[in-house]
Amino acid sequence: MGDFDCRKIRNICILAHVDHGKTTLADHLIASYGGGVLHPKQAGRLRFMDYLDEEQRRAITMKSSSIALQFKDQSINLIDSPGHMDFCSEVSTAARLSDGALILVDAIEGVHIQTHAVLRQAWVEKLSPCLVLNKIDRLICEWKLSPMEAYTRLLKLVHEVNGIISGYKSEKYLSDVDSILAATPSGEIGEENDVEFIEDDEEDTFQPQKGNVAFVCGLDGWGFSLGQFADFYASKFGASSSTLLKALWGPKYYNAKTKMIVGKKGITGGNKSRPMFVQFVLEPLWQVYQAALDTDGDKTVINKVVKSFNLTVPPRELANKDPKAVLQSVMSRWLPLSDTILSMVVKHTPDPISAQTFRISRLLPKREVLSKTVDASVLSEAELVRRSVETCDSSPEAPCVVFVSKMFAVPSKMVPQRGPHDEEEPGDSDEIFLAFARIFSGVLHSGQRIFVLSALYDPLKPDSIQKNLQEAVLNSMYLMMGQGLRPVSSARAGNIVAIRGLGQHILKSATLSSTRNCWPFSSMMFQVSPTLKVAIEPSDPADMGALLKGLRLLNRADPFVEVTVSSRGEHVLSAAGEVHLERCIKDLKDRFAKISMEVSPPLVSYKETIEGETSNEYVEKTTPNGRCMVRVRVVKLPEALTKVLDESSDLLGEVIGGKLYKSSETDVEGQTSAESLKKRIMDAVESGLDLKRIWAMGPRQVGANILFTPDPTEIQSNSDSNSVLVSGFPSVSEKLGFLDRDLNSSDLSIYEEEAKRLESCLVSGFQLATAAGPLCDEPMWGLGFTVEAFISPDQQTETEDSQQQQQSNQYGLFSGQVMTVVKEACRAAVLQNKARLVEAMYFCELNTPTEHLGAMYAVLARRRARVLKEEMNEGSPLFTVHAYVPVAESFGFADELRRWTSGASSALLVLSHWEALNEDPFFLPKTEEEIEEFGDGASVLHNTARKLMDAVRRRKGLPVEEKVVQHATKQRTLARKV
Repeated sequence: MGDFDCRKIRNICILAHVDHGKTTLADHLIASYGGGVLHPKQAGRLRFMDYLDEEQRRAITMKSSSIALQFKDQSINLIDSPGHMDFCSEVSTAARLSDGALILVDAIEGVHIQTHAVLRQAWVEKLSPCLVLNKIDRLICEWKLSPMEAYTRLLKLVHEVNGIISGYKSEKYLSDVDSILAATPSGEIGEENDVEFIEDDEEDTFQPQKGNVAFVCGLDGWGFSLGQFADFYASKFGASSSTLLKALWGPKYYNAKTKMIVGKKGITGGNKSRPMFVQFVLEPLWQVYQAALDTDGDKTVINKVVKSFNLTVPPRELANKDPKAVLQSVMSRWLPLSDTILSMVVKHTPDPISAQTFRISRLLPKREVLSKTVDASVLSEAELVRRSVETCDSSPEAPCVVFVSKMFAVPSKMVPQRGPHDEEEPGDSDEIFLAFARIFSGVLHSGQRIFVLSALYDPLKPDSIQKNLQEAVLNSMYLMMGQGLRPVSSARAGNIVAIRGLGQHILKSATLSSTRNCWPFSSMMFQVSPTLKVAIEPSDPADMGALLKGLRLLNRADPFVEVTVSSRGEHVLSAAGEVHLERCIKDLKDRFAKISMEVSPPLVSYKETIEGETSNEYVEKTTPNGRCMVRVRVVKLPEALTKVLDESSDLLGEVIGGKLYKSSETDVEGQTSAESLKKRIMDAVESGLDLKRIWAMGPRQVGANILFTPDPTEIQSNSDSNSVLVSGFPSVSEKLGFLDRDLNSSDLSIYEEEAKRLESCLVSGFQLATAAGPLCDEPMWGLGFTVEAFISPDQQTETEDSQQQQQSNQYGLFSGQVMTVVKEACRAAVLQNKARLVEAMYFCELNTPTEHLGAMYAVLARRRARVLKEEMNEGSPLFTVHAYVPVAESFGFADELRRWTSGASSALLVLSHWEALNEDPFFLPKTEEEIEEFGDGASVLHNTARKLMDAVRRRKGLPVEEKVVQHATKQRTLARKV
């Protein structure tokens, strides 16, 4: 395969919200061009790509899977992806291996939360998207819209999707929830009479007249783009196809008298005139549907369509008693769905050579090495590898570079006959792990020796080579055909393959290279983090070994699951949501561990903060030996700053750790990521916060809490003349670029040696305090601490040396005393300033019929939900409701909602933000009004915050203040009378 063949490859993924028709669309493409693996009669009903039992049972896709299609002389690798938010990690793995994306939007339901998420994913991975408006038939059959009303609806949808893309391009929104809350509700774009005046912006991503928007009905197997109708009418009217194509969308009208295309001002027919899209595209479709489905429809219309377009429809299909079957057989031959979609893919998505040139800045960002001691030959070879990836060099001499986006487990009986290089994988006889991979450069062979690079690999550091580099032999390669696997001996750049033999070397994702002098690919972006945690233990303690092995296999097989061991020794499984967790538990029981196990109730994470009004009082504590006095003051950081620090923790870690010098990738405004972060922090800070004094961040060096160095202006009046201040150095401010090093250099050399040594103890104490707050040992959130530590001179005389040594041993090392005192002082300062619990919130999108609104609101009220808005979807009986639901209250929410609304309501949850619970966990009534309302202190029921705090403390084994005896009735000894 040479360069010419590489240009005939397309790698695309199908992305959409759940139940918008991805797998049904894939079925039709497979039935037409999948090499006979699926009969066209079964397309849309079999769901070929959903081959897992759980997927068929739930009728949703749970993993991304690939299939190779042959369309004319083009080879198309199609990846079907899940739409459920719990499996968004699979969307990330599919997007990384693709060059183009088909974005599906349901014409009835419109843009939903996962549509925002997949559009963002496509934008981040620099994919070339095409828009597919699915379920057009529902506008006719369910909503009974006229062609003009349907045009209005479709115009709004295209406008809304373009608005989302332009918002991401301008980097206006930090998260998908932000973009949803800021979006114009469908129905507020304009009045129905004015909507046809919406002009397409030249910069809009999706424009039907360009050909990158398709209008389809996946279930009936038909679809069209404007090009097909433009070609048909061009031959009929004798006009040019390109002129008609521009006129078939937007406010363009056809004047039948003059046979001219005019704008709104040139209309002579008054209000009865329709845009050309309505007149020449939608009205013929509506006529065919009405003729077929209406009892008194004109059946001659169908025969007219068959003759006009020379369709070969078998007479027995036209004579079918079922009108839906007749309609389907005619429409699927008149406007074949698979030809429409794949023609659009070939024309509007790039081949691997063009795509990798465009995507290289995302896949392998340019590295700038500042050190002059590195080996020039290593750098030159790494640059050669990057150029090979950029040009998609498929020659045998080119370095071979492959990216593995995930590992997936396949039952050994499903794997084809073993080849000469296959070896038995130790201990995993029932499940074989294959790597889901794309070749970005060179040629990959079975039996080839290759280097496996982890995400932390750095070819310039010898210690990195030892830790993050492995050598492996590829046993065999397969072309994926949905569930089936077709063995291949070699594959060139641009292809997507499954690789066997890497199960022991890769945990989740990795870069494969034929040379060790190669930078690893950048990490994938996941839309959410695993928030649902449960503790797992075997029912029979003797099965602990099988459970550990099963957890190890599950961790490798699922790209998103996390398996950890808690401080109490529990094995904790972290998943994205309830559906994801159920699938993980089922896989553990049935495939990987094959034992019965006990699953704990969900372990919910909280954070701790203080109320907004903070006092300027310091908390003072002294070390046991009396030599160090620590003063701590705490302030609450602005919410905007806390959000920026929380969302940019990975980037902060790179900046603080000094790793960011290697990447020079710039954003839209030409700034590097570090400069962009600095700008966002400055924008988020209100007046009164000194960014030049940031000493450290915590917990784990990158959290949303800040340790400030002491303010020199406040110290002079408070400090003792004999004591020495541990002043610290604002190292984080320096690395973020807030500090001019020259301004502070004169101050850094005057501190005494002991005070200098104790700086790390203060930082460690701060890290310990922010990692475990005073309420229930949960991390602190959004707090700024100013710590002043004064070291008193050692006044002991020489005769008292032995006594001093004995006292030092009694209290332990002085550095340890300082660390402990700083930690206790920070925790005491939080308690003194009205400590509050912070809980995670889900953004919840609900769709409910009018008659079930009352039951839905009752379910939301029981779960402490806060409703943001409700709006009726025009033309349908459904209400869309947006609400915030606490994560702690979300377990079983979907099941309860379905039960109370008889299955008519659907809900989708996505992690949105952290929100302080505005209740004092230590509340006691003091005023007369409070005592009258809540009773005296003895009978006050615990509020929500206290209940949550006690539940966490009880789970962690911390002391809980509660009555041991609930009902103090006199104890009696009951006689046993047999």
